[in-house]
Amino acid sequence: METPMQVPSNDLPVAPPEAPLAITPKAVEMIRHTREQEGLDPDHGLRVAVMGGGCSGFQYALDFEKEQRDTDFVMEFEGLRVFVDPVSSRYLKGTTIDYVLGMSGAGFKFLNPNATGQCGCGSSFAV
Repeated sequence: METPMQVPSNDLPVAPPEAPLAITPKAVEMIRHTREQEGLDPDHGLRVAVMGGGCSGFQYALDFEKEQRDTDFVMEFEGLRVFVDPVSSRYLKGTTIDYVLGMSGAGFKFLNPNATGQCGCGSSFAV
């Protein structure tokens, strides 16, 4: 398992070297909170995936899983294990997952430098 970089806790993204994505401390906190609300134990990690669909062609998927798959890229962010499959990692390279509060609500935001466009609500993207 990769070791995360040491970054001051001022909500800058944290990413292990060669990781396909980074996650801000606020997003890690909210992922842990969600896991607790769902009654899952801390052994469950987060699966981040890219799937076909949405109005722009691709959409992000987040889910909790207990075990990694043989081909997964496994990262750890402040004790939170994150799994990414090889195909999704190509689309996520350089992406930062943040948790934002705004006028239209709160949620996870994907800042993906590979996206060439996204739908109005931000739930799907194009490459």
